[in-house]
Amino acid sequence: MAEDLTLDELRAKIDEIDSSLLELISRRARMATEIARVKNEQSENNGFYRPEREAQVLRKIIDRNPGPLSEEEMARLFREIMSACLALEQTLDIAYLGPEGTFTQAAALKHFGHSVKTTAMGSIDQVFREVESGACQYGVVPVENSIEGVVNHTLDMLVNSSLMICGEVELRIHHHLLSNEESIEKITKVYSHQQSFAQCRAWLDTHLLKAERVSLTSNAEAARLAAGEENVAAIAGESAAELYKLPVLMKNIENEADNTTRFLVLGQHETLPSDNDKTSLLFTAANKPGALQEMLACFSDNGVSLTRIESRPSRKGMWEYIFFVDIEGHAKEATVALALDKLNGRASMLKLLGSYPRAVL
Repeated sequence: MAEDLTLDELRAKIDEIDSSLLELISRRARMATEIARVKNEQSENNGFYRPEREAQVLRKIIDRNPGPLSEEEMARLFREIMSACLALEQTLDIAYLGPEGTFTQAAALKHFGHSVKTTAMGSIDQVFREVESGACQYGVVPVENSIEGVVNHTLDMLVNSSLMICGEVELRIHHHLLSNEESIEKITKVYSHQQSFAQCRAWLDTHLLKAERVSLTSNAEAARLAAGEENVAAIAGESAAELYKLPVLMKNIENEADNTTRFLVLGQHETLPSDNDKTSLLFTAANKPGALQEMLACFSDNGVSLTRIESRPSRKGMWEYIFFVDIEGHAKEATVALALDKLNGRASMLKLLGSYPRAVL
């Protein structure tokens, strides 16, 4: 029994386990390089990153996790191992909505691991263009927040872009008050993004009602400015605090503890089924009574569940709308394919935005 061993004996056993782990991880890395060799010989042109394969591996790890480490922590560890092994095959360059230290960068690293290069872009449309041009293999952009709702700019860009959605990331958003000051009584000005102000309004109204609130383009920029000023604070996350060496004055000041933002991973290739997928699409319907109900019946009649529906002005006619829909399942699944075929026959316009694995933790 482990509890009967001395401290030195326990440490010796940990050393043995560490040696075994090192050998196993090295073996996995060597297998990754062998896979790269085989793929190069077969002249595959879809790259080495396989979203559906990574999702399947992580789900198996979560299902088999015996503890005591949490499912989330175990998934994070294996994601980093896969990221490091993939880097031996191909170093991915991921465009994200910057600057450095944003939640979008955190989402990119959560999804791809830290063995990738991340490239900050100044706007959502620049992320799209960077991936469309091939300068970056993938891009990560925010699409909706559980409190503030949909990110309209992302939806608008999806209408005309050739990119496919190949993954999603759900990131729990924790806002912290960062400042060089030692107490909130000295804070006269707060920097942050307008959405973060909205997500922290209750705390600010209670504790910093008289402080000036200055909206900026990102929380990372807010932290950068606050790091060099007196009597100033920023609302941002841990990444920005670490990047700009700004102390956390108050933690978790968001209105809702389960505040979560969903991000999309964009690429140029379709993603194969992973056995637990979502499909995103957009369509337009004729401006007549019952038109939307007729469109949605294509899904319900075939047993396909909707997880989200949003509308945006089409910009092509007065009171004409584009409907954005997320459904359960992959476009290659029989029931989903049948529903999409029926929808294509009824909708004025239909565009498949991508089928991709559901977010893993």
